[in-house]
Amino acid sequence: MLLATHSSFQTSCGRLKYQMEPRPMNFEESFDYIVVGAGATGCVIVNRLSANSDLKVLLLEAGGPDEDPNIHNLNGFISLWGTDRDWQFLTEPQEGLNGREIFITQGKVVGGGSSVHAMMYVRGNRRNFDQWASLGNEGWSYDRVLPYFKKSEHYEEGASTYHGADGTLSVRKCPELTTVAEAFIDACVERGYSGNDWDFNGAQQENGASVMQFNITADDRRCSSASAFLTPILNRPNLKAQTHAEVTKILFEGKRAVGIEYIQNGQTHQVRAEREVIISAGAFLSPKLLMLSGIGSGSHLRSHNIPVLVDLPGVGQNLQDHMRLQVIYKSHKELPVPTLLCETALFTSTRPDIPPDLQINFSAGIPGFPPPEYPFEGPFSIFVPILIQPQSRGEVKLRSSNPQDKPIIDPKYLSAEIDLQTYLRGIEICREIANTKAFADFNNGEVTPGVGADAEEYVRQYAETIWHPAGTCRMGYDSLAVVDPQLRVHGVEGLRVADASIMPNVTSGNTYAPCVMLGEKLSAELKDSF
Repeated sequence: MLLATHSSFQTSCGRLKYQMEPRPMNFEESFDYIVVGAGATGCVIVNRLSANSDLKVLLLEAGGPDEDPNIHNLNGFISLWGTDRDWQFLTEPQEGLNGREIFITQGKVVGGGSSVHAMMYVRGNRRNFDQWASLGNEGWSYDRVLPYFKKSEHYEEGASTYHGADGTLSVRKCPELTTVAEAFIDACVERGYSGNDWDFNGAQQENGASVMQFNITADDRRCSSASAFLTPILNRPNLKAQTHAEVTKILFEGKRAVGIEYIQNGQTHQVRAEREVIISAGAFLSPKLLMLSGIGSGSHLRSHNIPVLVDLPGVGQNLQDHMRLQVIYKSHKELPVPTLLCETALFTSTRPDIPPDLQINFSAGIPGFPPPEYPFEGPFSIFVPILIQPQSRGEVKLRSSNPQDKPIIDPKYLSAEIDLQTYLRGIEICREIANTKAFADFNNGEVTPGVGADAEEYVRQYAETIWHPAGTCRMGYDSLAVVDPQLRVHGVEGLRVADASIMPNVTSGNTYAPCVMLGEKLSAELKDSF
């Protein structure tokens, strides 16, 4: 059955029945391309590939349809965290965070993270992409990737050198801006940063404060990767999309990927890919699927009795993630609680000659804040310093050979001393901004960490992830590289990975926009090969 409308997503669910014995291949259907994961990147790839009516495309998504109204309403997404629309990952105890286990939300629904995240649109810094290219990844410099950012974009202020207006991904500046958010920008200018009409998705990102840009439609709805790229094309007769389809293995003939095995409604299915399999399951599940299929560290695979197809030690290594912290100030004035989690932001570098390593988001408040355990009441303004060029590196490993078991996730947060020092500097920058004349009407005292508090202990006790894992199937040719610059998995044929896991180094900012870009870039290269 092929899909005709958004509401006709084929849905079914059931407990995966795990079997130790390998199954003989018995393909039920054949497609040119099979894409695993209907997230930020996967939806783009499916859109572009299925535009060619000569290609038959299958999309497999482990989660359900994006039918919950809280996905599409701007103020509903927080209620989705920790539900069945979320993979609900939990890290190993983090030594650098006083032994805490950190909860990590990742979308388990059509649209992936773009259906549950805070809708912020940040491309990253020019130097992020130039760095990727400098590592031997030809074609990934900023000048080479900029056209793909622009291709998908429908920017509310029209086309320019740095923005596109003909795409389907809506990009708007924050539609509501409180007076304290405006004061934040003025305070940043007072401290020597650029401001006012600064565009951190334009010519220069660093050392400027600006209104945050969001993926929001003109009628104030979320513009996820699903609504921008997938929903409008579900009636294509050459596209089949399955939800509640949990992929358990990539199937090979020799070292060529020829299909996928997945579970739906408790039943095992095998489908064939005549051209390629494209894995777009995210920085935790893409390496997990590779390892379950025999691609990864040989010793690790053998420890779980998984036959080694390719000994590729970098699979699951190089895990990076952005971290967030709250620096909170009481306000002299009453402040409305905004719908969105961020109104304005500052991007800056704490060291010379590096891309911005701090993104300081600012808002007049957070919906539902403060929680009951906080012994104070509002009104508040909230600075959120985010560590966007972490030097700490972690890993993702298999818990077992059972595809149902969640992977072991160990980001090793703050294992690099420079990350802690960057955070301490971030707290100082928040204080410098709060103590300006421009911000005086809204500074009624620092609540957290609090004057005289142990800032290092505050970081270790309260820093969390902002849910931007990346890097676990890194692109390149070094000893830990997993894919080449065309995103082909080393050592096999017919298999690519396309999501944040391929980033050699995570971008300076929210990772959704770069994931859309790499979907556009890969699709264009595949199209050239038809």
